[in-house]
Parts: sequence; structure tokens; C-alpha cells
Amino acid sequence: MARNEVRPVIKLRSTAGTGYTYVTRKNRRNDPDRLTLRKYDPIARQHVLFREDR
Repeated sequence: MARNEVRPVIKLRSTAGTGYTYVTRKNRRNDPDRLTLRKYDPIARQHVLFREDR
């Protein structure tokens, strides 16, 4: 189906070096580049940047 092509499942890995990840979906048409979000890292106990891991 086209669902997997347009909205793939991606991992967001913490840039704090803790190894913590979030799993989410993204729309390739709106975000063709790597996704970067600022989210909470419970190991570092603060909000840090999470980058898309391929």
C-alpha cells in the first residue's frame, strides 16, 4: 500500500548521547529532509534535540 511510502516509521535519537529514542511517523511530502524535534529525554532529565535516525 501507499501508506508505508508516504508516512514511514522513523526513530528519533537523542543528541545528548544517552541513546534514548522515540518512534514516530513522518510525512515525506512535508518533511523530505531529516526531522529534528525538541523533546524530553528522561535519562538526561531535560529537553534536548532529537534527530531522525535511519
